[in-house]
Amino acid sequence: MEKGLGPLFHVCKEMSNAKERKHAKKMRNQPTSVTLSSGFVADRGGKRPFGAGRPSQSQKQENHCGTSQQWQIKMSPHLPPESDVSEQSSSKTMFKKKGGWKAGPEGTTQEIPKYITASTFAQARAAEIGAMLKAVAQKSSNSLVFQTLPRHMRRRAMSHNVKRLPRQLQEIAQKEAEKAAHQKKEHSKNKCHKARRCHKDRTVEFNYRQRKNIWLETHIWHAKRFHMVKRWGYCLGERPTSKSHRACYRAMTSLCLLQDLSYYCCLELKGKEEEILKALSQMCSIDTGLTFAAVHCLSGKRQGSLILYQANKYPREMLGPVSFIWKSKKTPGDPSEDRQLWVWLHPTLKLAVLEEMKSVCQCSEPVSPSVGVPDPLLTPAQEESQPEPDDDKIGKKRKRKDGEESAERAKKTVGDGTRDPRQPRSWVSPTTGIVISDLTMEMNRFRLIGPLSHCILTSALRAAPLHTGEEDAEETAHHWWSSTCRSSDAALLHQRQEAVFQLLGGISSPAEIPAGTILGLTVRDPRINLPPQRSRALPKLERYQDNEQLRQLLLEGVPEECAHSFIWNRDICRSVTENKLSDQDLNRRRSELLVPGSQLVLGPLESKIPILLIQQPGKVAGEDRLGWGSGWDILLPKGWGMAFWIPFIYRGARVGGLKEATMHSQYKRLPNIPGDFPDCLAGVLFAEDQAKDRLERYRRRPPAKRPNYVKLGTLAPFCCPWEQLTQDWETRVQAQEAATIASMPGAQDDPKQLAVPCVPEKICQPYNEAGICENQPTKPEVTGCQVHAETEGVQEQGASENHVAATHGQLCVLRSRKLLRQLSAWCGSSSKARLAPLGGQQELNRKACLSILDDFPRALVWVSLSLLRKGSPEPCTMICVPSQEDLLQLSQDQGFHGPREPRHRDPFKSLILKEKEKKKMEKKQIWERTASKGLAAEVPITRNEALIQGLWAGPLSGLTSHCSRALLGFVTHGDFSMAVGCGEALGFVSVTGLLEMLSSQSAATRGLVLLRPPTSLQYRFARIAIEV
Repeated sequence: MEKGLGPLFHVCKEMSNAKERKHAKKMRNQPTSVTLSSGFVADRGGKRPFGAGRPSQSQKQENHCGTSQQWQIKMSPHLPPESDVSEQSSSKTMFKKKGGWKAGPEGTTQEIPKYITASTFAQARAAEIGAMLKAVAQKSSNSLVFQTLPRHMRRRAMSHNVKRLPRQLQEIAQKEAEKAAHQKKEHSKNKCHKARRCHKDRTVEFNYRQRKNIWLETHIWHAKRFHMVKRWGYCLGERPTSKSHRACYRAMTSLCLLQDLSYYCCLELKGKEEEILKALSQMCSIDTGLTFAAVHCLSGKRQGSLILYQANKYPREMLGPVSFIWKSKKTPGDPSEDRQLWVWLHPTLKLAVLEEMKSVCQCSEPVSPSVGVPDPLLTPAQEESQPEPDDDKIGKKRKRKDGEESAERAKKTVGDGTRDPRQPRSWVSPTTGIVISDLTMEMNRFRLIGPLSHCILTSALRAAPLHTGEEDAEETAHHWWSSTCRSSDAALLHQRQEAVFQLLGGISSPAEIPAGTILGLTVRDPRINLPPQRSRALPKLERYQDNEQLRQLLLEGVPEECAHSFIWNRDICRSVTENKLSDQDLNRRRSELLVPGSQLVLGPLESKIPILLIQQPGKVAGEDRLGWGSGWDILLPKGWGMAFWIPFIYRGARVGGLKEATMHSQYKRLPNIPGDFPDCLAGVLFAEDQAKDRLERYRRRPPAKRPNYVKLGTLAPFCCPWEQLTQDWETRVQAQEAATIASMPGAQDDPKQLAVPCVPEKICQPYNEAGICENQPTKPEVTGCQVHAETEGVQEQGASENHVAATHGQLCVLRSRKLLRQLSAWCGSSSKARLAPLGGQQELNRKACLSILDDFPRALVWVSLSLLRKGSPEPCTMICVPSQEDLLQLSQDQGFHGPREPRHRDPFKSLILKEKEKKKMEKKQIWERTASKGLAAEVPITRNEALIQGLWAGPLSGLTSHCSRALLGFVTHGDFSMAVGCGEALGFVSVTGLLEMLSSQSAATRGLVLLRPPTSLQYRFARIAIEV
C-alpha cells in the first residue's frame, strides 16, 4: 500500500508546489503580516468572547493532496495576563490554512483569547485597513489605465486624449497624465534643434567635414535630393534620388536642364598679348583646329576650345581639353595694355596643365598671398590645431563681461578657405612679365541646357538700374556701381547690353546664336523678384517677329563691346561677395511689408552682381540633330550660388548631376572627360579606378552567379587595353606585309625586297585579373623622356630611325582635322566615297593608307556606331571585323542579326580545382600535425590571387586574334538612344585595323562592323562613322 502511494505522493507534492508558486506570484505586491503594538491574551479553558471567533492574522498554505483536515484547537499551557506576555502570545496566533487552522510559525498551538481590548483591537484593524488601502492604491504592473482595457476597447487616441476612455476611468487617467513621469521632458539648450543648428557651430562642423572633399555652394541642396559621390577632391551629386532619366532627356531636348559646374578649375594668365600667345603656341597645334590666336576668340567676342599637349610634343603626350575666354579689348575705363585670359579645365587636368604653363611662360617666382589675394579663413588644418571648446559650452550663450566690446564674427563664404593661405596662388615671370593665377572656387559656373535656357535667364534676371545720384555714393556698400554710372560711356554700354539681353527672349533655341557667343551684364539681386510658386518660362516669339535687331543678332552675334563684364575685376567681385545681404535680413524686410507679396524695394542697399553669359553650341559634328544640347553658361562671383540657383529652379529648370552630364556628352557624340581620353594621364588613372570597381563588384558574386569570361572569349571585361590593341595590329600588318613580299617572284634572290619597316619588339605586357596592364606607364612624361633619351643616345643613326623611335614610343589619338575628314569619307556610304575625290579627298588606296600609318602607327580614332537592328551595347563591348561570309549572308538575308562566337574552353578551371585540392590537403595535414601535438592553433590560409574563376590569367597574348573575328576596338559608352530609337555606342578603334578593314571591304559594305558585349556570344551588325 505504501509502495503504491509513493508515486502519487510525489505528483501531488509537485502540484502543490506549482500552486504555491502561482499564489506567491499573484500576492507579490500585497502587504505582509501587520505588526501590532499589543497582542491578544490567551486564557486557559474559557469561552470565546465576542470578536474572538477568528484569528487576528491568517496565511494560506497548501497541504498534501488526498488528505482531510479538521478543526483542531490545542490549548497551550496557562500564561499570565501581563502585557508583555500577551504580546508574545500574539505572535503565535492561529493561521488559517487550506483545510483548517494551523499553528503559527514556531509550530506551537495557541488557544483563542478569552477577551479583547477595544482600543487594541481597533488599532490593529486600523493598521490592516491602512495596509489594504495602500495595496489597492499600488499598481500591480507598469501599465497605464488605457492599457488595461480589453483589446477591442482600446483606441489610439487614448494615449493623449483622456475623454476617449470610459467615464469611470477618466479621473484615474487624468491623474496619471499629470504625473511628472508622463510629462514631456524638456531638452537642454545644448541639445535642442535650434542650438544644434547654430550658425557658429554649424560652420565649424561643415569646415571640418570638408577636410578631404570640398563642398560646392549648392552642396546642401544637392545632398537632400541627389546621390552624392566623392570625386576629384569634391563632393558632387551623381544622380537624382527620383527616377528621372527620361525626364532629364526631355528637359535637354525641349525644356531646360540645370547643372552646377563650379568644380571646374580656372587658370588666369595676365600679361602682354604677344608674350602669352608666343608661350601658349607651344602647347597646341593648328592641325587640331583653332588655337588661342583665333580672331573671334582673341577679341573677347567668342569662347574657344582646344586640346593642350606638352610643349612641342604634338601629337603625343596630350594634357587634356580646355576652353578659354579672352577679356574684351574694348573695356571702358581700363587704360592698361595687359590682356587677361581665362582657361577652364577639368579638375583632374589642373596640376599637369598648370605645371606645363608655368614652364612655357617661365613663371617660377610665386607671388605673396597678401598681394591682391583676400585673406582666407582658417583651413581645416588650422582649425584642428586650435583648442576645441568644452562640450558643456557648445550651444550656450556666454555672458559678456562688463566693459567687454562685442566682436563681430568674420563672414564665412561657402567655397572659401579651400586652399592653404601659405601656399602661393599666383606666379610671375621676371622675363616675360606673365602672371599665372589659380582662380579655382573663386567663381560659380552654372550650365543651362535646352531650348528654354535663355527664357529662364531673361525671366529670372533683371538688369541693374542706373544710379540716379540721389543718395550719397560713398556711404553705400556698392559705390563701385555708382562711380561706374557717372561715366556716360559705361552707362551707354550697360543700356546696350540690357537691350541685347532682352532680345534673347524672342529666340526659340540657343543654337540659333553663333557658337561661343559671350555677353556681359550687371544684374539685380534675383531674390527680389522670386515668384511665389514654381512656373515655367516660355519664349515670347510673337513679340519679336519683325524685329530687325533680332535678325542682326542672329546673323552677327553679340557686338564685341557688349562682351565686357565687371566680373574680370577681382576687387569688384570681392566687394559684391562681402556686401551681400543675407537671406535672414531679406526675409525680415519682406515680412515687414505693409502689403504681403508686394515688390520689395531695397534702394541703395540692393546688390548689383556682374555676370558673364557664354553660349554653348551643343552638337556641331555630323549631319543629324545639329544644335541639340545647346544652352548657356553663367559665371557668378562666389557667395551668390544659391541666390541664382533657386530662381532658376522656380522658372522651370530641372537639375541634373554627373550622370546627366555624361548622357549629354554621349548624345552629342563627344568624348567625356576624363574617361574618354586614353592618351592622357587623367584618363589612364580614371580607367584603372573604374576597372578596380568593376572587378570588386564581380568578385562579390559567387562563381555560379557571374559570367565566365574565359568561356565567352572575353580577355579584358573590365577595361580596354589600348596599348596591347595597337601593338597587336601593328605586328599583324607587318607580318602580312612580310608574307606578301616573300610570296613575290624573285623575292628569294633579292634580300632587299624582304626588308619591312622594323619596329622595336616588345614583350607582351602582363595583365592582371582586372585587365589592367601592370607594366603600362602611368605617367606620359616618363615615357616621353625615355623616348628622347633613346633618340639622343643613338646619334649615329639617321633621321628616319630617330623618327621611328619617337613615333613608335607611345599611344596617341588621331585628332588631325584633315585626316579625320579623310577617314570619315572612307567610312561613309558608297555615294560619299565616290564624291570624296571631288571634294579634295584622296581615294582609298595603299599609298594613302601608308602615308597615315607612317605618322600614326599606334593611334586610336574616336568613332560612333549605330546598330542596324536590335541590340543595346554596353561599356567594354568589343568592336570586331566581319568576315566575307558574314557580309555575304547579310546581303542575302536582311533579317540576319549576325554570327555567333563558339564557346571557348576554360584552361584555368583544372588549375583552380587542383589548387583547391592542394589547399585542402595542406590544411588537413596541418590540422593532423597540430592535433597530434595537442595544440589548438589556427590553420593559416593562403590565397592565390592570380587565379580567379571566370577571368583570364596571365598576359593577353594574341588580343586581336583570340576570337573568331578580329578585334578592332572597344566601346566606352553605349546604350539605347532615345534620340534615334536604336542602340548607339561610342568608342575607339585602331587606325591600323580600321584602314586594313576598309581596304578589304567593298564599296557597298564599307563601314560595317560587328559588336559583341563581354557577357554574350552573339555578334550584331553596326555601322561605323567618324564625325568631324
